Amino acid sequence: MKTLPHQSNRYFMAWTGMETDLIFNHGIDLPGFASFPLLERSETRQMLAAYAKDQIALARKYGCGAILESATWMANADRAADLGYSPRDLERVNRDAIALLASLVGGSDDVRVSANIGPRNDAYLAGETMTAAEAEEYHDAQIQTLVGTAVDMISPYTFSNAAEAIGVVNATRRVNIPCVVALTVETDGSLPSGQAIGDAVAEIDNATDSAAAYFMINCAHPDHFANRLPETDRLRGIVVNASRCSHAELDEATALDDGNPEELGQQVAEILRGSPSIRVFGGCCGTDMRHLEAMARALGEVP
Repeated sequence: MKTLPHQSNRYFMAWTGMETDLIFNHGIDLPGFASFPLLERSETRQMLAAYAKDQIALARKYGCGAILESATWMANADRAADLGYSPRDLERVNRDAIALLASLVGGSDDVRVSANIGPRNDAYLAGETMTAAEAEEYHDAQIQTLVGTAVDMISPYTFSNAAEAIGVVNATRRVNIPCVVALTVETDGSLPSGQAIGDAVAEIDNATDSAAAYFMINCAHPDHFANRLPETDRLRGIVVNASRCSHAELDEATALDDGNPEELGQQVAEILRGSPSIRVFGGCCGTDMRHLEAMARALGEVP
């Protein structure tokens, strides 16, 4: 098994800004904000592959590793039902998403394949909608499909409360695939549930015997959390939005706010300069390769 990004001496670059780039920059319709149906058509499948190839090339240009996130954030039963996907369809598409990324990695040791898992409900709604046990049972269906694939890790992204994250971590323990938990925060630096990020990490660790490989913050601008980072080496990654807007404002946006790539790069580098345990950086909503390159270039200036 490959070492995980937090076990490496190098930085690793991640990107989860595909959906906003497809919608606003390429005019691709994504019903339900789901990108996994793009795997089913040759033209859009090639676009997904091109994203991954560009990310790998950019990471190598700056001496970073790359984490390729699969197009499966919405590929769970509730989110996919309205799109006409059956449980068998979802099993096929989850495995296919990993196979596509694995085909681009070859025998490279500087790229990791991550199965991206999204929350059952809207990531930005406050409150806990499931118990940890209910979350484990629900997400287990998607996680089980990944057994035997070339996935290096399972990454629940934009999780808004500790209970659902606990369920996913426990489900991954049973299939012995490393789990990386990415929690989202609002403009005040707290989860949509109102919990502080450090408290959420501690609660998840306490409930799972620290089974998660590490934690990240994603889908928030650095301004929202840079001054509120918890003092824990369990936080190993930040995958940031280009926009300073709140989640509510982003949901209502009719035009893309891609922020200032150079400024964002400097902000990310500054956070990593002050938090040496953070080894994963990257872009979420509103970002593209310009933002990732600005981050990697700025990191090259970090002593």
